[in-house]
Amino acid sequence: MKITFYGHASLGIQIKDIYILVDPFITGNEKAVGIDIETLKADYILVTHAHQDHILDVEAIAKRTGAIIVSNFEIITYYQNKGLEGHPMNHGGSWDFEFGNLKYVNAIHTSSFPDGSYGGQPGGFIIEGEHKTIYIAGDTALTMDMKLIPMQTKLDLAILPIGDNFTMGIEDAILASDFIECDKILGYHYDTFGYIEIDHEEAKRKFFDKNKDLMLLAVGESMEL
Repeated sequence: MKITFYGHASLGIQIKDIYILVDPFITGNEKAVGIDIETLKADYILVTHAHQDHILDVEAIAKRTGAIIVSNFEIITYYQNKGLEGHPMNHGGSWDFEFGNLKYVNAIHTSSFPDGSYGGQPGGFIIEGEHKTIYIAGDTALTMDMKLIPMQTKLDLAILPIGDNFTMGIEDAILASDFIECDKILGYHYDTFGYIEIDHEEAKRKFFDKNKDLMLLAVGESMEL
């Protein structure tokens, strides 16, 4: 499994020959330098919620690639009404896709499209594929629901928001890693704009002091699981 960070909360995940994009917000992110959405491969696009900084490039990429959009019922209905293909899910549900099993899990946040229309309830994803399991938290506060995750699966990696203000900050993300029983964390949703700027070294040190590994990838950088 290969994971690429495209800035903010945008990710690329390759599982064998299947390409997955998560929350593509690239053309509107001035920090996503050198990332061209016209070259991104996508068989599936996972959408955690409907805010613009998570869906801005969904439509353009889905039209070009024919990717299947996966999200909650309301978001999928929105895109199906535009003629795009989607797979609707809701909290607690899972489905066996060609890349592996995908579960849509709880997140605490808000969700509406840029035009103000309802975007359903926000969520996160657990992906089990290629003998690895990852948790993509989406935009969320720290929640006791996270404690349910290790009751059902053992995580190899958790992708957590760490920018504070709109989501968890560093301290809550450390607690979240305890709740989910995963000490290998990829941070995201930070630095894109002033409200969520962080001190990278301080963040890594705080995780290290708790015997945890916080990875902060540069835009376009990849890691392998």
